[in-house]
Amino acid sequence: MSFLSVKSVSKSFGPSSSQSHVLHDINLQIEEGEFVAIIGYSGAGKTTLMSLLAGLTAPDTGEILFEGKRMDGPGPDRGIVFQNYSLLPWLTVYENVALAVDQVFPTWTPEARRAHVEKYLATVKLTPALKQLPSELSGGMRQRVSVARTLAMQPRVLLLDEPLGALDALTRGTLQDELSRICQEDKKTVVLITNDPDEAIYLADRVIPLTAGPQATLGPSIPITLPRPRDRRAFNENYDFKQIRNEVVSYLLKARPRDTAGVLKKLVLPDIEPEDISGTRVRRPRNAGPIRRSEIAAVEIGTPTEP
Repeated sequence: MSFLSVKSVSKSFGPSSSQSHVLHDINLQIEEGEFVAIIGYSGAGKTTLMSLLAGLTAPDTGEILFEGKRMDGPGPDRGIVFQNYSLLPWLTVYENVALAVDQVFPTWTPEARRAHVEKYLATVKLTPALKQLPSELSGGMRQRVSVARTLAMQPRVLLLDEPLGALDALTRGTLQDELSRICQEDKKTVVLITNDPDEAIYLADRVIPLTAGPQATLGPSIPITLPRPRDRRAFNENYDFKQIRNEVVSYLLKARPRDTAGVLKKLVLPDIEPEDISGTRVRRPRNAGPIRRSEIAAVEIGTPTEP
């Protein structure tokens, strides 16, 4: 039995008369300690799938099982890192993480909770910023706080909803390295949502493409055979990396909907002529309105005859 199972799950939004069918017949099996990346186009339903895995949204059909038991809502066994940080702006770095720890481990002593918070802030290298507010941090540091807060809850499954999508390339690369190191050290079960093929291949054990919507569904699982630890500098010269990347990108290109163009109705231009400002203006009565084509009379101009 798989650690996390998604069986024939579909999800729609809106009234029955005009429903938006986002996900259709999603099937997914994840083993404990596995790092799985799901990659797809923007708007395909990746965040909806993540909300289903977190228990924040219920499926219309099908079921999601965690260790063989049906999930009926969110819980501390599944921690999620959002793209937009989701930090409380009036709390310091330490307080943002401590708030989650206090909720999950209320029976611990204050000393134990304090040591636990400091441990995970040190893990993401934020010990010097304990007393700073989120507004005093860079985007990369805010995301580190979000990761530390989620890890400090000690979830069984770590859900990453495009957590690095809003960062610049250099900061994103640094945090990819940190996430890879942390997840390998803690042997976490991780589900990453991303739209970056290189990021998915660099971090994951398996990459699963999500077809474009509506009614998006999961494609074939693509195993990542590259050994760990991985060196991103060597990727461009690695034949296996190029082959895997080509397989992922080729499937996504084939699965996207084809754009079609058509004329829905014939356009009728208004019966109005633009005003000619290049020559002498014809004086028109006040409030006469614009000149219309139907008001313009044809005038035949002949050659003047000599007297």
